[in-house]
Amino acid sequence: MSSRSRFVTDADTGAEAANSPGAAPAGALPIRGFRRFLMAGLVAMAGCSPSGPAPDARLAAAEWHELQGTWTATGSRQAIRLGADRRASIAKFEGTLLLAGPARPGAGFRAEAIVLNDSATGMVGRAVWTDEHGDEAYSDLRGEGTATGNRVEGTFVGGTGRYSGATGSYQFLWRFVLESEDGTVQGHSVGLTGRVRVGSPPAAPPAGGPRP
Repeated sequence: MSSRSRFVTDADTGAEAANSPGAAPAGALPIRGFRRFLMAGLVAMAGCSPSGPAPDARLAAAEWHELQGTWTATGSRQAIRLGADRRASIAKFEGTLLLAGPARPGAGFRAEAIVLNDSATGMVGRAVWTDEHGDEAYSDLRGEGTATGNRVEGTFVGGTGRYSGATGSYQFLWRFVLESEDGTVQGHSVGLTGRVRVGSPPAAPPAGGPRP
């Protein structure tokens, strides 16, 4: 973990010119409606029975686990202008990640991200997903984050507990649903998919088979 349809950018300067200061982008949810949406995700993570079998306490090493779900987040952003048509910003996002499917590594996570965006060159960031056991998965984020693209790619770089040694990747489109003058931003992912595995794959047997 996002008219501003990108994860961490406010590069759409054309949209700024078209909208009055403080106005929410077209089609944006009101703050109250988005908070209900976010709270529904928290309730689902805490108390509802997710589809598919419950994940094991420990993930099988070297086994791929598919990711498919939705990341919703709210956060704050500070920005500076680099001339008339360029802008840089830094933001922190907090929210929930809900996954579906029988091969998922977990049902729900608290998701945090810190990102740096340049409207001319794109964005970089870091994310932490924390499951209900307190185990964490870490990932690097990179994205287009410009007026012409909002695709974000994440690369797993390890974790703690059941996600130790995590590798793999995921990708999604980010869509902002609200952005205010005070820097508050809210959004959600679209089409989040990927896969992750922990540990290392088993070593290949030596050529010629086992020796006596």
